[in-house]
Amino acid sequence: MLFAVMAYFSFSLLDVVQKTAVIYHSVFQLLFIKYCFVLVLSLVEAKRKKNYTFYKSGNIKIQLLRSVLSIVESGCFILAFRYLSLADVHSIASLTPVIVVALSALILREHVSLRTWIAIFIGFIGVLIIMRPGLSIFDPKSLIPLAGAFFLSIYQVVTRKASEKDSNETCLFYTSIVGIILMGIIGYNYWQPLMNLSLIFFIAMGFFFSLGLYFQIIALSLARAGIIQPFHYTLIFWAIILGYIFYDDLPDVPTLIGGLIITVSGIYTLYIKEQK
Repeated sequence: MLFAVMAYFSFSLLDVVQKTAVIYHSVFQLLFIKYCFVLVLSLVEAKRKKNYTFYKSGNIKIQLLRSVLSIVESGCFILAFRYLSLADVHSIASLTPVIVVALSALILREHVSLRTWIAIFIGFIGVLIIMRPGLSIFDPKSLIPLAGAFFLSIYQVVTRKASEKDSNETCLFYTSIVGIILMGIIGYNYWQPLMNLSLIFFIAMGFFFSLGLYFQIIALSLARAGIIQPFHYTLIFWAIILGYIFYDDLPDVPTLIGGLIITVSGIYTLYIKEQK
């Protein structure tokens, strides 16, 4: 649980860096840098586990699919940080575990009880409270993190399928290689001139991203996913604190209420799943 807390705190610090970095750099630049660090992490993890055939995949098509999904969901969240506060993005993104359960039922044909479907429905109500569609306060840009949550959910479902044949380091390796190649090609055409602080941004992003992934891997190796996943909701807590410290942002009351509803429904959904 301690490693889980440290993982999501690292991801929160990553988001702070990304929110500022995306103002001066293109999304493709930032993704290219992140995947370079993921490649290093995959090599370190492979060496730690003495897995010298980590580059061999049992299902290359699944690996390519999840790698592309990783790029899309990461890009959505980085773009969302450019327009929305950390708390708003994470409150909407916290719907991810709930969507994962729904997609697991639809794609993997896993059994989902009526209570779980009710909890999923309540979670979506929480999102509607945050986004407030139909009202003048509705911001179309809030659809960006919602899209990110959707693609992240598909990514997690596909990753679960990939993990049946491939190790963590294999999944990290393919994610990094595909990310580096695609973002290198696309990023070349959208490359923004570097400034004095660019190197600091890049190193901080790579460091916190790799650290978060590494802590998450350790946490999942020491405890069941059902124990670790609820700590995903600490991202909202950190987003509120760090958003206020660095950007003087405070979420409004509907956002807090919606975030609380999503959190409760998500934890309840995970609890039901863990009891099976």
